Amino acid sequence: MRRLSLNLRDLALLDQALTHPSFANERKAEGYRDNQRLEYLGDSVLGLVVNEHLFQRYPGYGEGRLARIKSVAVSEDSLAEIALKLGLGAVLRLGRGEEGSGGRRRPSNLADAFEALLAAIYLDRGLKAVREFVLAHLSGPMEELDDPAIAADPKSILQERTQKLFHSLPDYELISESGPDHRREFVVRVSIEGRELARGVGRSRKRAEQEAAAKALSTFKAGRDTGVREKPSE
Repeated sequence: MRRLSLNLRDLALLDQALTHPSFANERKAEGYRDNQRLEYLGDSVLGLVVNEHLFQRYPGYGEGRLARIKSVAVSEDSLAEIALKLGLGAVLRLGRGEEGSGGRRRPSNLADAFEALLAAIYLDRGLKAVREFVLAHLSGPMEELDDPAIAADPKSILQERTQKLFHSLPDYELISESGPDHRREFVVRVSIEGRELARGVGRSRKRAEQEAAAKALSTFKAGRDTGVREKPSE
């Protein structure tokens, strides 16, 4: 946590940002407040800062391309990875059950805590401070995704990449579909030879597949091991 250097005036906001609902539920009599309201606000603040940055940095990009970069940059996996690097997992206040089931490394907990932390910074120090904080930690992931071809059509690029490396085509599988008709959320998994490369979330199955493909491509670009062995060219 020393790496944060937040200098918040209202430390109660920081405490709330790091309080998981399981902890607050176990301590109801003590009046603890969980981080869900802050996470709700932080999600909006994060979206504003990232959208503003992409809008200004890439004046030639259309809405679809900007949206795909943003969706991968602020995905649960991306935010959870940043939260781990910041040490948020170690200082989360968790209930006993959540602690015992590995809650300190659960991506959803880490991503929620990161967004709640952004809300705390915003409420305490304003938009300028939260913008600086977000860009300090997210500009790297966004730069990794600054590939016009990937941003334009990640599914086609992934297909070309996997055919070349593995002589195999990516397989997209719908994992879940939830929410009311006007706010459906689709979760799609993309795999190669039975090994999952990434998951994507979107308001349509097509968008979820595009996000999954873009995330898979960012894995290749970062040089992370996919678990699939490359095959020699024929």
